[in-house]
Amino acid sequence: MTGVEHLVGLAPLTVAGAAAMTFGAAYVRGLTGFGMAIILVPLLGLIVAPGEAVVLGILLQLLIGPVGLKVILADADRSTAAPIALLAMLATPAGMFALDATTPDVARLLITLIAVGAFVAVLLPKQPEGHRPGRIAVAGTGVVSGILTGFAAMPGPPVVPFYLRRHLEPRVARASMMLIFFATAIAGTLAALWVGIATARLVILSLILFPPMWFGNLIGGHHFGRVAPHVWQTMVAVVLGVAAVSAVVRILN
Repeated sequence: MTGVEHLVGLAPLTVAGAAAMTFGAAYVRGLTGFGMAIILVPLLGLIVAPGEAVVLGILLQLLIGPVGLKVILADADRSTAAPIALLAMLATPAGMFALDATTPDVARLLITLIAVGAFVAVLLPKQPEGHRPGRIAVAGTGVVSGILTGFAAMPGPPVVPFYLRRHLEPRVARASMMLIFFATAIAGTLAALWVGIATARLVILSLILFPPMWFGNLIGGHHFGRVAPHVWQTMVAVVLGVAAVSAVVRILN
């Protein structure tokens, strides 16, 4: 048994595969502002238990959250991102308890449905020019995002359509989503520690996966400003579509 295998309970080749998955998902995050968990958690669920994949996804989002935080705070639409983030943090423990009480097969099915739902939601028509979301929309987005953070490490399905259906500059939408996801990662980590499903093994594995995640995020962020807004939004839809199709294929197999 190698040192890595002793620490995380996975063969070195499996860890290398997880690193490659993490790099790709982090590149998408850097480019679009989201997508890391939607892509990565179902993939990690192939090599670890679904509950562990969720916790690992949350830990990775916590580690990458501070990267570029100064720019994120400057660009984000804080009038909506701040209340959504706060409500999501408060709702995260509810999702974590639901995950702890759900069987692995049911968890896989629900996570697949979440990925499909995110793709469908982002295809909905845009809001009228100048539309400002009301309190109910903000509150609903925050609560659902928090529950999905705790259950699937996927705060994105309600948040991504919330911002992409508005007429916002890509940098504003991207920064707003990143701010919310960092907040939910903090809440998710605290909830996982409280429930007792964040183990030392998963913490070590997240630290091992941090370098490829950081590098993928760096390259994705470098490419972000080089694409036109309509191309960026198309790429967002494609990412969600691929994640949804992949999730369905995995659950059928």
